[in-house]
Amino acid sequence: MTGQGTAPLLVHEPLVSNRILFRLAVAVTVFALLTLGIGLASSRIGSTIALGGHTESTELFRITIGQDTIALPANAIRFARQRASAPAERIDLYLAWPDMSGYSATQRQRFNDPGAAQELLFMQLSQSTMSRDMSGRLDPIYSHLFDGAAEPGPHGLTLHRLRPDTGYRDEVMLTATRPGKADYVVRCVLPEDESHASNADCQRDIQVGRDLSVLYRFSSLMLADWQRIDERVQSYFEARLTP
Repeated sequence: MTGQGTAPLLVHEPLVSNRILFRLAVAVTVFALLTLGIGLASSRIGSTIALGGHTESTELFRITIGQDTIALPANAIRFARQRASAPAERIDLYLAWPDMSGYSATQRQRFNDPGAAQELLFMQLSQSTMSRDMSGRLDPIYSHLFDGAAEPGPHGLTLHRLRPDTGYRDEVMLTATRPGKADYVVRCVLPEDESHASNADCQRDIQVGRDLSVLYRFSSLMLADWQRIDERVQSYFEARLTP
């Protein structure tokens, strides 16, 4: 029993308990880690956006398409999902002309500028679905689609207009004889104004290896180099075929 006049005992507690301090410390640490993680992720995402899907890597991937295996550098393959050593139905590529090189920082402008129409070649590799390439289809197929007489075309080529019912709207066939080789054949849209040329006005396919089809596209502004382009595309892929 407490006597009268005796003050009760007061217990002084800290304004902020140790438990709260611990929780605050954990929260600050977690926040700091999250901030660091977001910063690193943003840096990586920023680099990816800056590259626009390109890569400077020259790592070689051995890709099997049909009966053929071909070794291709990563920076020549357009899409990241196709950069793998594995069987594939098709591979899309792009190369700078005339050096036939893949993407690099020094050539960033050429790969990113839509106006640089005469700077790039676009290619697609797939297993052949026809026994003949474009040159081989000239006589048995394309010659029956021509409309009217042949005309002189640009850069020593012969121009053939196509019948309206063929479905090749606004397109023409350009051909040329080549000593010791099958005739050259390419299908093009020839713009009246060169400023309207795209980077894929013309397309041609060739066969390499056992049954590999190479479809390549280029600007009509590059037609002056048609023979050299065909030779360089052929040799580029033949040199990369592996046993």
